[in-house]
Amino acid sequence: MVAAAARRWPDLAQSYVRIVDIPEDRDVFLVGTVYKEMGLKPSILDEYNKKRGDVETRRERFTQAGDQAVLEDEGGRVTLVFATTDHGEGANENENENVGRCVTGSVVGVRGRVRENGDFQVKEMCFAGMADNHGDRMNVDDAVSPEREKKYVGIVAGFGCGDATTTQLLPVQLMMDTASGILGEESTQALASRITRLVVAGGLLAPKAGTAGHLAQPTSYASVKEQAQALDPLQDLDALLSELCETVDVDVMPGVADPTNYSLPQQPLHRCLLPQSATLSTFRRCTNPHAFEVDGVHFLGTSGQNVEDVMMYSTHERPAEILELMLRWRHLIPTAPDSLSTYPFVDEDPFVLERTPDVLFAGGCGDEVETRLVEEGGVRCRVVSVPAFSKNKALVLVDVTSRDLEVEVVEFM
Repeated sequence: MVAAAARRWPDLAQSYVRIVDIPEDRDVFLVGTVYKEMGLKPSILDEYNKKRGDVETRRERFTQAGDQAVLEDEGGRVTLVFATTDHGEGANENENENVGRCVTGSVVGVRGRVRENGDFQVKEMCFAGMADNHGDRMNVDDAVSPEREKKYVGIVAGFGCGDATTTQLLPVQLMMDTASGILGEESTQALASRITRLVVAGGLLAPKAGTAGHLAQPTSYASVKEQAQALDPLQDLDALLSELCETVDVDVMPGVADPTNYSLPQQPLHRCLLPQSATLSTFRRCTNPHAFEVDGVHFLGTSGQNVEDVMMYSTHERPAEILELMLRWRHLIPTAPDSLSTYPFVDEDPFVLERTPDVLFAGGCGDEVETRLVEEGGVRCRVVSVPAFSKNKALVLVDVTSRDLEVEVVEFM
């Protein structure tokens, strides 16, 4: 990060200082980790002190005017101020906007000068930038063979089985039959025949369909009956997946409401939960995050918890924009473990992006499919945000044979 900041501001290449050594008479640049102080951020102490009967208001965002961004390094911390130096009209709005876009856990470089009150006046901010790709795909030329045999990796998320909607399984079945080549016109069947792998990025069960609460009940006739009912969505899901695995390789990732560990990285679903599918060689129980390779194209994706968490604690609204920022931050889950639970790793951080994948995706995010091709210094990555199928019934196909990793969307109304 220090090297990236020095390249960004060559006139200050010799002016990198630690926070405890900031001079008062000249511009410098600092490098550290952002932490946001937010009045609306949930606190376990507030939950403990809450009076019985208090109604909790569910929030989609925890940002508000007055939040503060703090930069920390090994030796100290300093409050960042983004307002214009003349404090003219619109200064407060500018301050709130810039603080709102800051994300706890992101490592950044800031250029500016310390104020008399000890705050740091930020003039510019930069990130580490994208790491190198795993391999060189720049030689792939779409113009060489316009009628090339395309090959797709499908991504879908958020089936939401068990949400008590009687018609919920119908569009899921329709999508699976289409991906299997059973339904559709000749062109649709030809498209389906080129799908080499289908990734289900979490959201297998609806939140209220989880079995953890039922399995914790005392053993009795009533609780046994509840447990049996809780397993119905899993049985439906197993039947659908086993049918799909007959025609295409399927990777299944767990999501926030699925029956596995809550903290990231989430472990694969236990094979006893999907007994029919687990016996098939084309079925893979995967972790979340999940990394894999198809014909030299490196994929990395999550079930969307990392993107949703950034959206809740910042003013960023577009999932694809957040995925792009994660590439530039070189970190897949910056807000963990502050507001998103993760396993406590000691010697290393497995979520650091030491290499940039060719495709970075997130499932269950937003209301529509979002994608963009991110390029920086010869590094390229296709970011894809896939909404929950229960909201937007869409199957995303990534063409691994194209230079730009083009995306096609098949919708099921």
